[in-house]
Amino acid sequence: MELNDFIKDFADQFDETDFSEFAAETKFRELEEWSSLTGLALLNMIKAKYKIHVTAEQLLKISTIGELFNFIQQ
Repeated sequence: MELNDFIKDFADQFDETDFSEFAAETKFRELEEWSSLTGLALLNMIKAKYKIHVTAEQLLKISTIGELFNFIQQ
């Protein structure tokens, strides 16, 4: 899995946020469109596409897209 592919998959969970807003250092909870529903969609995407179960509690401890990518890589 490549970081750029993960960022694209991550960005696909958002309907209105421009792709230019997404980078490894993006603090995703600070995005205007972020909500608990977006978080659930993100967790579902990770499980379906990457076959990794990330809990809501684990996601709460992660701040950036890059940190989430690294967590999934472990």
